[in-house]
Amino acid sequence: MTQELTTPAVQTEPARPGSGRGWWRDAVIYQVYVRSFADSDGDGVGDLRGVRERLPHLAGLGVDAVWLTPFYVSPQADGGYDVADYRAVDPLFGTLGDADDLVRTAHELGLKVIVDIVPNHTSDRHPWFRAALADRPRGAARERYHFRPGRGADGELPPNDWESVFGGPAWTRTAEPDGTPGDWYLHLFAPEQPDLNWDHPEVREEFVSILRFWLDLGVDGFRVDVAHGMVKAPGMPDIGRGEQARLIAGQALPFFDQDGVHDIHRSWRRLLDSYGGGPDGARVGVAEAWVADAERLALYVRPDELHQAFNFHFLTCPWDAAGMRRVIDESLAATASVGAATTWVLSNHDVVRHATRYAAAGPEQGLARARAAALLMLALPGSAYVYQGEELGLPEVLDLPDEVRQDPAFQRAAGQEGYRDGCRVPIPWSRTGASYGFGPGGSWLPQPETWGGLSVEAQAGVPGSTLELYRAALALRRRLPGLGDGPMAWLPAPEGVLALSRPGFVCTLNTLGTPVDLPVPGRELLASEPMAYGPPRGDGAGAAADGAGTVRLPADSCAWWAV
Repeated sequence: MTQELTTPAVQTEPARPGSGRGWWRDAVIYQVYVRSFADSDGDGVGDLRGVRERLPHLAGLGVDAVWLTPFYVSPQADGGYDVADYRAVDPLFGTLGDADDLVRTAHELGLKVIVDIVPNHTSDRHPWFRAALADRPRGAARERYHFRPGRGADGELPPNDWESVFGGPAWTRTAEPDGTPGDWYLHLFAPEQPDLNWDHPEVREEFVSILRFWLDLGVDGFRVDVAHGMVKAPGMPDIGRGEQARLIAGQALPFFDQDGVHDIHRSWRRLLDSYGGGPDGARVGVAEAWVADAERLALYVRPDELHQAFNFHFLTCPWDAAGMRRVIDESLAATASVGAATTWVLSNHDVVRHATRYAAAGPEQGLARARAAALLMLALPGSAYVYQGEELGLPEVLDLPDEVRQDPAFQRAAGQEGYRDGCRVPIPWSRTGASYGFGPGGSWLPQPETWGGLSVEAQAGVPGSTLELYRAALALRRRLPGLGDGPMAWLPAPEGVLALSRPGFVCTLNTLGTPVDLPVPGRELLASEPMAYGPPRGDGAGAAADGAGTVRLPADSCAWWAV
């Protein structure tokens, strides 16, 4: 039995008269994990010159901007998110001249460049922290970080019960110059990543200077790492034994999503706006903010704060039509309430790739669902992020030997699975070679033997390949006036199926493990799996793909239609 796709039901994001447009509102932004994208010098680690050489791939893919993970001077205790010098390029990744060349080449290709900024913490080898360790207890150099005396008779216990996101206590005790045990310092992540004290004016002034340095070099914006974590609750209260693991899912913690972070983001927005350029040339801020719900997330993208915030509620939503619709509705309503566009994302360098997350019944199902999810994401109002390699359908690498893993979460404590290494394996560019075209040598993490068949070379020009699906979807998204930023409405559909309407456009998603028959919504534009058509209703003659008859949506598939 088929079901009609009739007039729009609920209008989820009404047009906002007078709301300003900007390039970020409907941009597709490609995340480059620099050390795993392209290696130009054969040392097995990706670098800025390698990224620059591969920029034509991104321009040809059809994205609007590229986001680069940290390439600053760093001991690499956490993949570069432990920064020792924010104004210099680590020799592992090249030189400041390479960064300048990359930005210039990207702009010549029509691509904007967003770089990571890491304001919650520095490296323990940052000059500030080295000065803090050399200073006396409660000395001025220590005020830039969170140093506290310990609890217990001899200060042998941490100042509170906070735990590191990577496992174990969030505090490490220092040793005084004479070798005696000293104060403790806070690190929400690895011990090599001491948290900065954002109540200190020097910290705020320093980051304004850092942002100006890169804006003057020509970058188009910043992705703000741990944008929800820079401010801690007054007094740093205990959470309660065993409570952190329960509360972290909702981010209801005294070190995350404190209201004080918004003052910082407002000051940064004023700085970004001072660089001008109009909506098409605006410099933008993107929040990595893990918060309790869509309403809290929307606070980060109010008109005087950052421009985008990653929608992790969409990323973590299971493969379920009702759940997806609920997350989409909540996300659109929350961002519309502050005049912002929603920012969708399916994978990044910190989570298991969605081709594997969706693979409940095996890798074939995971890939089918990943392809379908990509079409759904690119059909939704707002901006979208693509993580490197997802356009190739890359799965998570689950069988890395323990000795090659570098995720500090794996090294830190028992029970940590080092899940982030598997999504960071260098991507394949060619069918053959020691690193499948990643670079002249090997790769810093081993690539599966099957990855030659998933490479850019193997998929380019092949009808139906995941790479060509992404290229076609991004080309249509640019061409169709109804996609990107703008209104959306749901259409009635059977249980397990989502049907959404944009101006002149319909998207249908079947989340079921079985095919579903529907009236043909319109002229087929693109589908993640081949569609099968039935005869027009009533006359029993001929198959139709132009708005007459029925269509059988394959299991775990998505299709776009012109109406």
